Amino acid sequence: MKLKLDLHDLYNRGDEIDRALRSVIDEAVRKRATLIEIIPGKGSGQLKKRVLRFLDQKEVKVLYDRVEKDSDNFGRVFVHFRWKKAGR
Repeated sequence: MKLKLDLHDLYNRGDEIDRALRSVIDEAVRKRATLIEIIPGKGSGQLKKRVLRFLDQKEVKVLYDRVEKDSDNFGRVFVHFRWKKAGR
């Protein structure tokens, strides 16, 4: 399962950005999603930096496997999750 979060409409509303990021991370954990595609857009890069800082917080970092910056599209970040199979 893949989730998607487009932050274009929230680019200058800090608290709402953090809430949206937290919400999509929580949803991914709840639904055991394998991937979140976050779209901060290209712009000045400040929103992407904010997203990466959010993802780098210790309490958030323990929830996912790895972050991948899209090499083909500067305005996109992927958050990968790895779930253990039941019984292991």
